[in-house]
Amino acid sequence: MGTTLTWLGHAAFRLDTPAGTRLFVDPWLTGNPSCPEDERDPDRCDAVVVTHGHGDHVGDAAALAARFHCPLVAQVELRAWLTRQGAPDAGMEHAVNKGGTVRVLDVEVTLTHAQHSSSTPDGTYAGEACGVVVRPDDGASVYFAGDTNAFGDMALIGRVHRPDVAVLPIGDHFTMGPREAAVAAELVGAERVVPCHYGTFPILSGTPDALRPLLPEGVTMLAPAPGEPLEL
Repeated sequence: MGTTLTWLGHAAFRLDTPAGTRLFVDPWLTGNPSCPEDERDPDRCDAVVVTHGHGDHVGDAAALAARFHCPLVAQVELRAWLTRQGAPDAGMEHAVNKGGTVRVLDVEVTLTHAQHSSSTPDGTYAGEACGVVVRPDDGASVYFAGDTNAFGDMALIGRVHRPDVAVLPIGDHFTMGPREAAVAAELVGAERVVPCHYGTFPILSGTPDALRPLLPEGVTMLAPAPGEPLEL
């Protein structure tokens, strides 16, 4: 069994590792119109990772961590806020900053740079927005760009981390659209790209069909429906 990635709509993902660890990234499940009904109440969660403080990304993170008593990894200021929302207090163990790596069960999690704003739903300063590279033992590594535009140092993320898969936002308006996402794919250098942060609301106009012809030669786009697992 390899790494399995399941898009849960918008920017929410579930990642299952070869060892069986189930990790949620930006788990906006409750209230997410793109999240399948049967995915909104998980029966298991072993770890949670959050890229930044906006409500459509923190979502159910604190509630899941509290319910399943599992690690929650986030940027330092955001992790402190999530503790105040009920997530288990792990001190500084799972409070990371850009460039930092923590190990959670059989997974290494590294925060990377992203260009976006970050504040929590109540207006609290949440540090800076981040991307994240998730590296399961003996499984495909995934770079979640988070909410961002394209920026030149994505080439450094590719050089340092060499992700097998890049998850890139394409919706436009609040993040990059397809044109920038295609450049981001070139910079990161992953052989496979999964688009996200589109289709949730009409204002998010970017589509996989617009991205596909713009991708560099040799890059494969995987565009699952919400709830459809991808074997990586």
